[in-house]
Amino acid sequence: MARVTNAVARRRRLKRTFKRTKGFWGDRRNHIRLSRDAAMRSMATSYSHRKKKKGDFRRLWITRIGIAAKLNGISYSKLINGLKKAKCDLDRKMLADLAVSDPASFAAVAERAKAVLA
Repeated sequence: MARVTNAVARRRRLKRTFKRTKGFWGDRRNHIRLSRDAAMRSMATSYSHRKKKKGDFRRLWITRIGIAAKLNGISYSKLINGLKKAKCDLDRKMLADLAVSDPASFAAVAERAKAVLA
């Protein structure tokens, strides 16, 4: 009886794992057991970090809005509260973009929030 191997499928599986670990450092790149573990871990962290990135950007936007608000004489919390009371539907991403790219229009938005609170 002929000896049967699973060479084609095995090679395909190994190539898939090695493709995922291309660029890794040391033995995690080219030893199958270590590279399989490293690939699994990297996929798990990439999933969770994609979720974490949303919070990181929100934190950045809040920081930018807070600084621009202070320059216009209002605190971040009062600005957001005033915009909600004024029924202004600008989200934090848009406000941060306004604060960076067009400070004059951000100042107008801040004045509108101040007027509602006063």
